[in-house]
Amino acid sequence: MSNLLWKSLVVSPAVLGATLLVSTTAMAAPNPTTKVSPAKQLGITEVAQQPEILAQTTIDQVNRYSNEGNQGNSQSQVTSVSQFSDVQPTDWAFQALQSLVERYGCIAGYPNATYRGNRALTRYEFAAGLNACLDRVNELIATATADLVTKQDLATLQRLQEEFSAELATLRGRVDSLEARTAELEANQFSTTTKLVGEAIFGVTDVFGGNTGDANNTVFQDRVRLDLQTSFTGRDVLHTRLAAGNAQAFSLVDNAGGAINTAEGTQTFEVGSTGNNSVKIDRLTYEAPIGPAQVYLAASGGRHSQYAAVNNPYFFDNTDGGNGALSTFASESPIYRIGGGAGIALNLPLGKGGGILGNSSITAGYLASEANSPALSSGLTNGDYAALGQLNFSVGDRLALAATYVHGYSAAGGLLFNSGSTSDNSFGEVLVGTGQANALSTTNASSSNSYGVSAAFRPSDKLSISGFVSYHDVTGFGVGDNYEAWSYGVGVALPDFGKKGNVLGVFAGAEPYAFNRPGFVGNDIPYHFEGFYKYRVSDNISVTPGVIWLTSPGQNSNNDDAIIGTLRTTFTF
Repeated sequence: MSNLLWKSLVVSPAVLGATLLVSTTAMAAPNPTTKVSPAKQLGITEVAQQPEILAQTTIDQVNRYSNEGNQGNSQSQVTSVSQFSDVQPTDWAFQALQSLVERYGCIAGYPNATYRGNRALTRYEFAAGLNACLDRVNELIATATADLVTKQDLATLQRLQEEFSAELATLRGRVDSLEARTAELEANQFSTTTKLVGEAIFGVTDVFGGNTGDANNTVFQDRVRLDLQTSFTGRDVLHTRLAAGNAQAFSLVDNAGGAINTAEGTQTFEVGSTGNNSVKIDRLTYEAPIGPAQVYLAASGGRHSQYAAVNNPYFFDNTDGGNGALSTFASESPIYRIGGGAGIALNLPLGKGGGILGNSSITAGYLASEANSPALSSGLTNGDYAALGQLNFSVGDRLALAATYVHGYSAAGGLLFNSGSTSDNSFGEVLVGTGQANALSTTNASSSNSYGVSAAFRPSDKLSISGFVSYHDVTGFGVGDNYEAWSYGVGVALPDFGKKGNVLGVFAGAEPYAFNRPGFVGNDIPYHFEGFYKYRVSDNISVTPGVIWLTSPGQNSNNDDAIIGTLRTTFTF
């Protein structure tokens, strides 16, 4: 039996009480005419328990001991009884504690310097504490310091050991079993540095409304992501994410029966899908602290929202998956969809503590869409890219604000809100907004300067309000290539609505739009309304019914509204 495992049991508050009681200074002299058990001599209340109850109690207690350290209740060794703030010289057990601390060193305390000696204990907990002191006595004898251990101490410990022999044997057997099971798990575990986080989404969805409803059918789609999260220091994380899916967005149709070039109504689980369930690596990033800063490196699949605060709680899902809003528009401000790919970012805190700007920070990032290509018009600096700067402000723990700026560059034929996709003019790769807001010049390169503000306010634990506004100024390098785009939205979320873990969310706003663009028909604002209710079936399964209502698709009020109904089931493991 490993002494280390037994000594770890001393972290239990009840074990502290047990170690107190084995001191000779707290023992009452036995009555020579009446046989009294050592436990009763020490003032321990014995409770008769059935063997099966004792066995289950042992398992529960050992499990609790093993979890206490993970819950922040770990204790530290003390060298003087005066280190306990709740132990006074007038206490009846003061001398007992003093003896155990200064003579034997088998007393531990809470990190807040308390002992909590009034806590009740069971016979098993007392046995665990007794064993810890026995180990300590054996160490003293083995190191030729036996003069610290008196004959009276040894006699008392012997009687206690006999009294609690059954409990000690049971505890040793249970810990031996835990050691064996732990060794087996370590020998067969997937990795000592990597854990697997998985997500599978099943979505049944359909669209209704005029020609759009007639041109689409009810679909049953899926997307699966397996994220290998590796940590080398305990503070860093390497994401290697595999993804496969068959989800495709609905085609919105105008009143003439023609397809509308728009990404309105795109749902989150339709993002990153290949359409045929083939597997690809859709994220390869590494995050690690360097001094006070947090560094983000993306080799593939990098997104601004992976490192920058988007201030949209309960709607935003940092995996762009199945636990937040239904649509990509409601999940985050479109400004974070400008550019993506490979690059670097840095988060640097500006202040700490309780000041008005406490926990505020500055974020800077650079992502290139064609960083892997050595072509002259590609690479890390000459291809499509987007550079982000953001100031984050925190006012207490109820209000968060952010001011964001993104400068982007795109070659001819690109799209503004494509999250780094290099498929020119492919609206299947666009995540949000209308064609008027997305389509850049087809003959000339373009640059963009985008400005956004976002805020999240939590007036209570049961209510969250968030919103954003973004403005985009696009400058083309040819005549008539310039345009401006706007977007805004606000969401209200009710967490734990009806049941802990559930979320009721309502979001409304205008998807990215632009006016008076040559070659496009429609100057109306495309409003987006969305409601969903995420019902938590268990810790690993949630079901989310919801509705997305799109007005003036393609920025044309002559087109029929589109209504998308979805039943999304998300499995996490």
